Amino acid sequence: MASGAAGFRKWFLMWETFAALLLAHALADFVLQPAGMARGNRRPTILLAHGGVVLATAIAATGSLHPALFALAGAHMATDYAKARFGQGFAGFLADQAVHVLTLAVVAVLAPTIFAEGLWAGEARLSALFVLAAGAILAVRAGGFAIGQLMQPWAEAVTLDGLPGGGRAIGHLERGLIFLMVLGGMAEGIGFLIAAKSVLRFGTVREEAKLSEYVIIGTLASFAWALVAAFGTLALLSHLPPLGIPDFTP
Repeated sequence: MASGAAGFRKWFLMWETFAALLLAHALADFVLQPAGMARGNRRPTILLAHGGVVLATAIAATGSLHPALFALAGAHMATDYAKARFGQGFAGFLADQAVHVLTLAVVAVLAPTIFAEGLWAGEARLSALFVLAAGAILAVRAGGFAIGQLMQPWAEAVTLDGLPGGGRAIGHLERGLIFLMVLGGMAEGIGFLIAAKSVLRFGTVREEAKLSEYVIIGTLASFAWALVAAFGTLALLSHLPPLGIPDFTP
């Protein structure tokens, strides 16, 4: 009985650590990494600078100086270097992020008590907030990078004469709204969002087949990304008790 309770508690501790590391990753890659740094990952100085940011965010989120965090930063730099050399485009972006998340999971499994032994120990309810913040960043900011990479091959085939950065802002807003709708239990509102965007875009694209297809592909991809991020956030939240880890002591 005691061993079962200990195993169950370790399970929750692992998810706590993963939540903190996920937020640290989202901040390091999509909030604190300028575009120039992302493009210059082949240069040792830039790669080391980004690795320092990865380490700093991991330390701040977990409140720990655990050796595994230094290994995590090293693995992150190695993955980014490999992407810069061999993995450009949308597929490279997805592969890069998949490896990063897998690395976070490995660290959480091998060292599940990083968060519980750090400065924020006893603040288990922070984990849910970490997951919400990470999910929002991944839905909005990471989605912007991902959709940009996906649409790049077609961007030169269409004429985009809107406001500078207008499309990016619209994408951020629509993914943010979808994220909030799903987490708020109002997923049916997404249909109204699609209808509203279709009406507003109709006059712009109805006579231009290339632009119409470009907008449709970008919109569907943006909506799909936001939905995956939102439901992924809900799945992670289901592993975290909202008021902290329960006491499993027999």
